[in-house]
Amino acid sequence: MRESQCLRLATLIRLRWLSVVGQTAACVFVAWILVWPFPVFLCLALIGLSAGLNLYLAGRFPGSFRLSATASFAVLSFDVLQPTGLLMLTGGIHNPFIVFLVVPAVIASATQPPLTVVAISGLAVAATSVLVAVHYPLPWPIPNGFTLPAEYVGGLWFALATTLVFAVVYIYRLAAESRALADALSATELVLQREQHLSALDGLAAAAAHELGTPLSTIALIAKEMKRSVLEDDPLFEDVILLVEQSERCRSILGRLASLSACSESQLANLSFLALLDEVAEPHRHFSVDVTVEIIEREGPEPVARRNAAVLYGIGNIVENAVDFARSAVVIRAGWNTGSVWIEVLDDGPGFPPAVLDRIGDPYISRRDTRDQRTAGGLGLGLFIAMTLLQRSGADVRIENRATSGAVAQIAWKRSSYVAGGPEE
Repeated sequence: MRESQCLRLATLIRLRWLSVVGQTAACVFVAWILVWPFPVFLCLALIGLSAGLNLYLAGRFPGSFRLSATASFAVLSFDVLQPTGLLMLTGGIHNPFIVFLVVPAVIASATQPPLTVVAISGLAVAATSVLVAVHYPLPWPIPNGFTLPAEYVGGLWFALATTLVFAVVYIYRLAAESRALADALSATELVLQREQHLSALDGLAAAAAHELGTPLSTIALIAKEMKRSVLEDDPLFEDVILLVEQSERCRSILGRLASLSACSESQLANLSFLALLDEVAEPHRHFSVDVTVEIIEREGPEPVARRNAAVLYGIGNIVENAVDFARSAVVIRAGWNTGSVWIEVLDDGPGFPPAVLDRIGDPYISRRDTRDQRTAGGLGLGLFIAMTLLQRSGADVRIENRATSGAVAQIAWKRSSYVAGGPEE
């Protein structure tokens, strides 16, 4: 059970206090203001039971305590049975407040795993069914009350049951998609954070080179002085030579670190379009699949944009996906003109099954929809992250099957958006 599906006890306690206040106000109003006959003290006893449970839970557990699925089922079951008892004493299904039996099922559908949702929903429907036949008369000023036609009562029960089922299914689907989206975006943030940490290593390298440069120069100077003062037949001569060589090697390494940082600041901060294509293709060129880059259109100067970890990851993920499912070849076609910059990634694999094609880009595609074909090994999270990152950079992303075999991913930016590094305002 995910952390996001664990109900906070404090939330349920606040909701139940609101219910206690509303139930008490309704009983007091009907019993002592309207003066309609019903077993008011039994109703107040049930309300007191709910208040007592609240006081016990508030004193027994901290407000931040999160309930397990079993504990949530027990608490929500009480929230179904307690109003069921009140309704049984005040008219059953004839009481308009019968609609409040939907509330615990709705809470469960928004926060709980499927088994708990089904159990609470079934309990609510069962309680509604019992209230059709077992209940005290509805409080009413007329001594003998009134009787609703059986057909109307049956229709009311059916309307309540179908409304409950529809609301539960609808809210459960929305909540599940929301949780999947939140999980996927969290994964995206972790990926970008990793890339930012890697970029920060350039600054650390520069700092290390600067701080170590002075003591290393002192060591090198002393080593050279020792070399002049030690004769060749001295047993320490070879050690001194080694010390000089290693100090020179350290100086060379620090020089490369410093030049790497300088290069990162001036050159690697910007990335040409062709360099970007080469960077995303290079990691996949040493496998059994042939990866080639073809430049189809060259109109105007080559576009150059700031290095963007999100764009590199997004395109790289799409290329990796194509390589994973290609039979023998992946072709990266690209081009630019005065108005746009575009990339196509084509593979000769099996393509996407029809059931998945319309849902590409959704996180957590069900394995049942893949039919053991493309994406059967995953849940669609990688493509979702890639498409989200690219769309945030201003790109239009389309993925579809080719006319022959395989799939094609089309990525296109407005040139001004690509160069600026984000969507146009």
